[in-house]
Amino acid sequence: MKFGELGLSNSLLKAIKRSGYEEATPIQEQTIPMVLNGDDVIGQAQTGTGKTAAFGLPILEHIDPQNPAIQALIISPTRELAIQTQEELYRLGKDKRAKVQVVYGGADIRRQIKSLKHQPEILVGTPGRLRDHIRRHTVDLSQINTLVLDEADEMLNMGFLEDIEAIINETPATRQTLLFSATMPPEIKRIGMQFMKEPKTVRIQAQELTTDLVDQYYVRARDYEKFDIMTRLIDVQDPDLTIVFGRTKRRVDELSKGLTARGYNAAGIHGDLTQDRRTKIMKRFKEGKLDILVATDVAARGLDISGVTHVYNYDIPSDPDSYVHRIGRTGRAGHHGVSLTFVTPNEMDYLHEIEKLTKVRMLPLKPPTEEEAFKGQLASAVSEIDELIAQPSTQRYADAAQKLLETHDALDLAAALLNDMTKEAASQVPVKITPERPLPRRKRRQSSGYRGSSYRHGNSSHRSYRGGKRTGQSKSRRSYREDSHGNGRRGFNIRRRGGQEQ
Repeated sequence: MKFGELGLSNSLLKAIKRSGYEEATPIQEQTIPMVLNGDDVIGQAQTGTGKTAAFGLPILEHIDPQNPAIQALIISPTRELAIQTQEELYRLGKDKRAKVQVVYGGADIRRQIKSLKHQPEILVGTPGRLRDHIRRHTVDLSQINTLVLDEADEMLNMGFLEDIEAIINETPATRQTLLFSATMPPEIKRIGMQFMKEPKTVRIQAQELTTDLVDQYYVRARDYEKFDIMTRLIDVQDPDLTIVFGRTKRRVDELSKGLTARGYNAAGIHGDLTQDRRTKIMKRFKEGKLDILVATDVAARGLDISGVTHVYNYDIPSDPDSYVHRIGRTGRAGHHGVSLTFVTPNEMDYLHEIEKLTKVRMLPLKPPTEEEAFKGQLASAVSEIDELIAQPSTQRYADAAQKLLETHDALDLAAALLNDMTKEAASQVPVKITPERPLPRRKRRQSSGYRGSSYRHGNSSHRSYRGGKRTGQSKSRRSYREDSHGNGRRGFNIRRRGGQEQ
């Protein structure tokens, strides 16, 4: 369906066209008319389906530029998602001169207070920082017309339920409420019953949540084996753009530094980094200047990044819903993606729970040997050399190349180039990754029918998934280094009250 058929004004249609959008996505096509009609809506949709525009466009349609009060509030679980939402609403509302402000933790609150004096019509914020402003009486939510709870399941996982309830109580009972969540656990449904008025439901079909475009594999390995296996897999699969998920902040720090030490172009993000640092790392990753992003679940939540070809779950998530969010980072916009999950022997029950939720049987993948990894590096290096030779600028080096050939054997020169473009063997660069406390064993259920024939089986061939140009750094080049933080949590218990924005 074209956006022009959804009842939007010309100024918004102009902004939509300028942004390059042509047809509405399913979540937009179904949600926009409902929101324009004033209905409360529960939308089940993952990041990347266009839900920001689904609620943002009708909000922009309804704002009154003559009213200096905050008229719409969007609550987001993380700083990154809040910033992305603010930027998109500002871009879409440019022709209407909409004022959109964002507030989040980890930034100077005095600067935010100063910006709030410009009387934004739309406010985007994280729960903790919004409560700070409410306590300081620097935001007035008494004239809110529309409230949006974005990534509601993640806010619950982070322990923000108390904050959300307190914020909602500051808004008028007559408000319109929109709730968006990738999954629908019972807690989300209870929020809908408690705070919403006869909400209408828009649901993306399950197969769209775990797309057929993502080939899902697992590697069974002990914790101390995972890092070496992962680097060999990266060498063999040669991904273009990769996200590695770690369970804790300490894990993210150690993985990103370990990858950097072995010559990979990697950096990590988590809640202990400053917002400026996180923003710079994300900018490099989105621009393709960083090959591997290592992240905690919360830090990567809501990030809409195109071009991710591989997702590595270094630590299997304890919550199957988190797996859905993770693999949703790849296989987008019709492109193929690969997810690979490391599973220790005592975590197999968690793998089966994920398979039960996704209705997809993950295929076992045999770890590559060091020799196979080396061959993968060589193949990538040869491919890169072929591309370098094809560049017209190589002619200017012809005289210097001729002198080198007069003093060195051509075979030695080619071997030296290949040596420079490949990495040291893993055994030559030892990396220590601190073992994490293992996940508790799951209690087996009496009746578990999930291992039946209802599974969809993916491609059973164990392919190497080559076809991506390596943009990683060679041994002789300095790669991007991450700051050191040693205060990661043990375990994965983030269901706590008053959770911090990570």
